[in-house]
Amino acid sequence: METQSQNHTHITTLVLTLVGGYCDTVTFVAADKIFSAHVTGNFIVFAYQLINGGDITAWIKLATFPVFVAAVMLGGWLTSRSHKKNTVLFVEALLLVLAGALAIILPVEESKTVMYSLVMLIVFALGMQNAFGKLFTKETHGPTTMMTGNVTQASLDLCVLIANKFKNPTTNVSFAKQLITLSGFFIGCLAGAYLGKELGLSSVAFAGIAMLICYFLSSQSDQ
Repeated sequence: METQSQNHTHITTLVLTLVGGYCDTVTFVAADKIFSAHVTGNFIVFAYQLINGGDITAWIKLATFPVFVAAVMLGGWLTSRSHKKNTVLFVEALLLVLAGALAIILPVEESKTVMYSLVMLIVFALGMQNAFGKLFTKETHGPTTMMTGNVTQASLDLCVLIANKFKNPTTNVSFAKQLITLSGFFIGCLAGAYLGKELGLSSVAFAGIAMLICYFLSSQSDQ
């Protein structure tokens, strides 16, 4: 039973980090350098564009913050109302699939308004994922949308492992968990960069499908 629970956590972590890195990179590549998962990164892009004579589009970066906050609040509310802890993941999946479908139907390349509207929908979806990570910390091996803390932990683990000649079982497990988290995010970034360039915002639909898989896996583990 414990092994099954561990495997579930491994898979959930891998899928969520893939989605986090993927969506962040897709919107950065295909939608005016906007981060959809790690939204505080938009503050940096905003500041950079502002000092370089940015127009109204620079201020769009700041709009991601209240959208993200609203999504996290809704995620918390949905969790309190639902008996299923992974409800927010299901909502995220639907929103990502919807965003991808709308990107195919609507004139994204011809209309900045359409593009930014879809980006905000994606930001909202990733806000749900961030809410899940905070509400259910034991469901993953760490944050799935920003890797600074995970890199820090992996670095500390590596230091201990080197000092003990890789003979510290507890640290071995911790380091392995961080490798799952970091590799998932990195692979997601690579895939997001390629598909974001080739397919544009419609490629976020793939992340939605991955989230649906993650949701059904979580549902089975709760039974």
